[in-house]
Order: sequence, then C-alpha cells, then structure tokens
Amino acid sequence: MSNEVLVLSYSGCSTCKKALKWLEAQGVSHRVRPIVDSPPTVAELAQWIPRSGVSVRKWLNTSGLSYRALGKAKVDAASDAELHAWLAADGKLVKRPVLVTPTAVLVGFQPESWARVFPSRG
Repeated sequence: MSNEVLVLSYSGCSTCKKALKWLEAQGVSHRVRPIVDSPPTVAELAQWIPRSGVSVRKWLNTSGLSYRALGKAKVDAASDAELHAWLAADGKLVKRPVLVTPTAVLVGFQPESWARVFPSRG
C-alpha cells in the first residue's frame, strides 16, 4: 500500500478539518486536493463510486447549497450518469471529505470507518 492517501477536502468544512486532524494524529501521510477547485472527474467517479460500496446518491452533499439549488425532485429524477456529471462539475455537491487509498474509498468522515482502513493506527 502506498504510504500517502488522497483526501478531497473543502477548507471551509468543519468535518473535513476533523478528518484531516484525525489523519495527522494517526500519522497517516496524505495529500489534500481542494474539492471545490478540483472536483472528482467523471473518470475518477466511475472508479471510486463502485470502490466506495455506496450508490452515487450517497455521494451527494444533501445539506449544501448546490443540492438545494438543483432541488430534490430534479435529483430524484436524474440518472446515475447525470449525477456523475453534476458531481464532477461542482465539488460542493460532493459529500466530503472523500478519502482515496489503494484499498478503499470513503465518503464523509466517520472515525470508526477510517480506523478500519488504517487498523494499525486506529
């Protein structure tokens, strides 16, 4: 396993800040990619969503302004391909942080889930 992981994060997100502090406390080398400036690409999403084990709809930041601007009805009617395109176009629509390792992709921060990815550190 690579000794560095990728974290897609938003600097104004308190959950992202907690996740980054957790990684630092565990001694996990990581690279931060600003999710608003550099959202996941459609190609990345095509790889990461299946690896995450959750549906594309679980990747949506349903409490954010971008989601509200689209509206629940429009999102509910959208195809997975449309959702992929929207997530790739607007990093604020993505639930964050996103942790990408060689063995796992996690969406959102739950310390117990992250500890399973780094068992020797959790």
